[in-house]
Amino acid sequence: MDDRPLVLIADDNPQILELLEAYLEALPVRTQLAADGEATLTAVENARPDLILLDIMMPKRSGYEVCTQLKQDERTRSIPIIMVTALNEVGDEERARECGADDFISKPVNKLDLLERIRNRLALE
Repeated sequence: MDDRPLVLIADDNPQILELLEAYLEALPVRTQLAADGEATLTAVENARPDLILLDIMMPKRSGYEVCTQLKQDERTRSIPIIMVTALNEVGDEERARECGADDFISKPVNKLDLLERIRNRLALE
């Protein structure tokens, strides 16, 4: 069995999914992809990821809605959520924090910054 941590990458843009997945190849993690808010919630229910990279602007449910729902559920509350978004106003980050997001990264994503934040959240060497 593969005991590497599972990172769920949720974004409606296939190029961003591909890019983030490629970035994470540098870490000892497994990845799973979700293309909208509903798919994200289903993936969390089925796979229980160790960390979620969550876009804010997605179809079916926004990242804000997904984050709020996951943080209100005692079964999923402890999963770290890093919002990864093109929104970069101070108000966007404040709203993400209010929803329960553990961290916030603006696109375009700095690969080294992203990997460092994931390493810290998952306590990877």
